Amino acid sequence: MASANGLRNRKSGSNITDSSDTSADSSAYTNGTTNTSGPRSAMSAAQVAKDEKKKTKLLVRVISSFAMISVFGGCVYAGHLYTCGVVALAQIMLFRELVKVRYSVYFAKVENTIPLFRTTQWAWFSVAIFYTYGDFISEVVQSNSDLHYLVPYAEYSKTIAFTWYSAVFVLTIATMQVGHIKFQLNQLCWTIVVLCMTLGQMKYIMHNIFNGLIWFTLPFLLVCCNDVMAYFCGRSFGRKFIKKPFIWFSPNKTWEGFIGGGICTLVVAWYLSRILAQFNWMICPVNKFELFPGKLECPDNEIHHMFVEAQSIFPPQLFDIFPKHLVRMIPGIDEICSVENDASESGVLSPTLETCIPGEDSHSFHHFEMVLKNVYPIQIHAVWLGLFASVVAPFGGFLASAIKRAYGIKDFDSLIPGHGGFTDRFDCQFLMALCTWVHYNSFCRMSTISVPKLVYHWNLLSLTEKQQFLEAIVPSDNVDHRLLRRFQEYALSGIAK
Repeated sequence: MASANGLRNRKSGSNITDSSDTSADSSAYTNGTTNTSGPRSAMSAAQVAKDEKKKTKLLVRVISSFAMISVFGGCVYAGHLYTCGVVALAQIMLFRELVKVRYSVYFAKVENTIPLFRTTQWAWFSVAIFYTYGDFISEVVQSNSDLHYLVPYAEYSKTIAFTWYSAVFVLTIATMQVGHIKFQLNQLCWTIVVLCMTLGQMKYIMHNIFNGLIWFTLPFLLVCCNDVMAYFCGRSFGRKFIKKPFIWFSPNKTWEGFIGGGICTLVVAWYLSRILAQFNWMICPVNKFELFPGKLECPDNEIHHMFVEAQSIFPPQLFDIFPKHLVRMIPGIDEICSVENDASESGVLSPTLETCIPGEDSHSFHHFEMVLKNVYPIQIHAVWLGLFASVVAPFGGFLASAIKRAYGIKDFDSLIPGHGGFTDRFDCQFLMALCTWVHYNSFCRMSTISVPKLVYHWNLLSLTEKQQFLEAIVPSDNVDHRLLRRFQEYALSGIAK
């Protein structure tokens, strides 16, 4: 009996407990809260749904990021031509998204009243393509002796571009409608600005690719690194040290994110450039188009000194930018002077470069030099590129934010899940490509003309000009006259044929 009573009491107790739990769950459901343990226990149903949506969006964003990284890596590995193809596709999408901003806002006004409105915009894009890549293709043809048979066609690229430009100009004026002229002029100005941002700055990406894939890959990855690290630094330390927003029209941008992203980018630039310099297919320049490229190898004597471990690496041109008294304050800097030696047997003075000795009248300043050990010269160039990617390139993103805020849109497109459009992802790459091209041609390029290009220009000379050129490069007082005459006859007769 006692056991039966105990059993009934236990059952009763369990029923009471179940009843209380049910009432508690019912109360919690009625109040809009959940009874699950963990950080969500005090969250409302709306907050839980919002949290789930945020996590789903983050997951989609991460998956899309890995997909873009895979496409980027695959194109770079496939070769220069395929990388250029992806860049050209990106330029088309960037132009489409940016011109669509104003078109979408005023679509109701222009749909049935302005003829050939979108056609005119794309016609201007084609004009810019002719001007932009006509010069690039002509440069490649001149630099490759195997492509010199295309020279007659390359020479007419400017004529074709100008003819098409004239036709598009006439079309633009002819399609202007009374009552919409102001809007059409504004749209024309906007189209030209977009072309300057997309094609005008990004045209140099093609040059960077053919100068060596490292000049495309490294700057691209530095901008991506700065974007990612600025986000994480901003999320972790934003507004903890500096309360004011970095950009007033974009309050989510913080000083901590800007500074932290810059520091991380400089560190990555130093080590990433050293890693990329180990691969020949990254550093070797090319001057031809190949659909099925083979293994790219550079002879040791053709590898640029920037990609070889060196003792002296700082380009002297960098120090020429600053006043001498400031450069002398840099630790480890050396002054190199030109010293006039005694006349040689030929009677010609042969100056040499030595470390400057104060008070020596025979020493004349030549350049500054900084010596570092066991460092690749490309690492120094990478730091300068990383500095630009951290300080200047982000303002391309700020410009994109200003455009979106001005026209009341969240993203330029929805093509890339979790990211938006091409412009949302590559808004900081515009200036970076131009900076890389300027830096390469100012501080890195070994020569301004190649042998095939020299042959191309030689073929453009008249017979008299070729004779003058030979006399200029082979002075008659230093060689045997018979040898010079035979060389000139051979060169001139070969070209005449």
